[in-house]
Amino acid sequence: MKNLYRLLPSVDICLREFRDCLHPHALLCDTINAFLEEKRTKIKNAQMSEHELERDVLFAVLKEYVELALTPRVKKVINASGVVIHTNLGRSVLAKEALDAVYSVANGYCNLEFDLEKGERGSRHSLVEKDICKLVGAEAALVVNNNAAAVYLVLNTLCQGGEVIVSRGELVEIGGSFRIPEVMRQSRAILQEVGTTNKTHLKDYVEAITEQTKAILKVHTSNYRIIGFHADVPNYELAELAHANNLPVIHDLGSGSLVDLSPYGLKGEPTVKEIVASGIDIVTFSGDKVLGGPQAGIIAGKKEYIEKIKKNQMLRALRCDKLTLTALSETLRLYYDEKTALAKIPTLNAITVSGEELKKKARKLYNVLKKVLPQDKIKLTLEENVSRVGGGAFPENDLPTYVVCLDFLEESPTFSAQAWKEKFLKTNPPLIGRVEHDKFLFDVRTISDEEFVLIKNCILSIL
Repeated sequence: MKNLYRLLPSVDICLREFRDCLHPHALLCDTINAFLEEKRTKIKNAQMSEHELERDVLFAVLKEYVELALTPRVKKVINASGVVIHTNLGRSVLAKEALDAVYSVANGYCNLEFDLEKGERGSRHSLVEKDICKLVGAEAALVVNNNAAAVYLVLNTLCQGGEVIVSRGELVEIGGSFRIPEVMRQSRAILQEVGTTNKTHLKDYVEAITEQTKAILKVHTSNYRIIGFHADVPNYELAELAHANNLPVIHDLGSGSLVDLSPYGLKGEPTVKEIVASGIDIVTFSGDKVLGGPQAGIIAGKKEYIEKIKKNQMLRALRCDKLTLTALSETLRLYYDEKTALAKIPTLNAITVSGEELKKKARKLYNVLKKVLPQDKIKLTLEENVSRVGGGAFPENDLPTYVVCLDFLEESPTFSAQAWKEKFLKTNPPLIGRVEHDKFLFDVRTISDEEFVLIKNCILSIL
């Protein structure tokens, strides 16, 4: 029996196959070494054949290994799931205007902390504050790196060492185990629960106010709704109570919409402007959810509180960089005209697109896929279905949509909806869809027209 170890090439010999490779030499060497070590382990465990170690066979596998190992860690994927604000897939897609601005700023220096009018040091916080205030009706505003940071910073600044009153029905947990009680504990505020899971009355807040009370906190019920035998206190009543006791009311809105989406069948989510107008002193919301911008946490409200928050030493650790502020600024500018925002901000457009447009798009994708799929093995259909907004927003609202379905006529371990779902994860680019009733679904709501050819190529690579 041959010594299979001797059939393994050296690193230097392997490197000759990558003369035109643009990756750093050291990184390439490490990758090849890892590959060869895997093969040594397989030889040791009698898991390698002599055929697999033939030069052509081995080098073909090595090239695939290197290509996979050295591809960018963060990469484009095709979202065919129908979840518009998909947290796992990067949430909102940026508008072209935001992308162009980011490229311009990233490609050189910028006025991040330089006042061009005065010719001296400026503040990065002023770059978007005026736009936020104009759009939501607030006196002042501040941007940090996400909404969790915004909630933490507000509580840490205004409520440290004191009690914060929260309805028991609003002690939420969202994705990544982000829990309101835990955030409050980290901010050194003391949680004071009132009411019950399904009902909290004004008297519950009244009875809970003591000399140790620093604020009343209202939390958006992200990802769920309590319905039926249920009651909570309107914002304006909480504001009246708090102000009578010289306390601020803080509203963690979570997603936060700048336009009224109820004309599009999406109800249950107030706009940020409505929240501010109701008397709430501080509202926090996300930049990368319904707003459709980059990841950011926006704090808006009364100037006296915002100025205190700006002086918190933790702000430096939680602030946004130039790229985030640039993308957010350009996204906000689109909101000055609602029709422009709905047309140009991909998230808003995907949420509000008409059923007729979705049907046309689905028909177009259907025709593209029909040309490449084996019709004797896969039945292609166009069906009505539902999408979701995602991002914790509008949890009760289904979005009517159209899907293109792959129905596998003779299923096998490698030729089924689930098998293809797994194979799509390894295509270039990876494709994320969903499986329902043993069919693989492409929801066109979250697919751009430019991605149709990519989907076709993904399928061809599987066949």
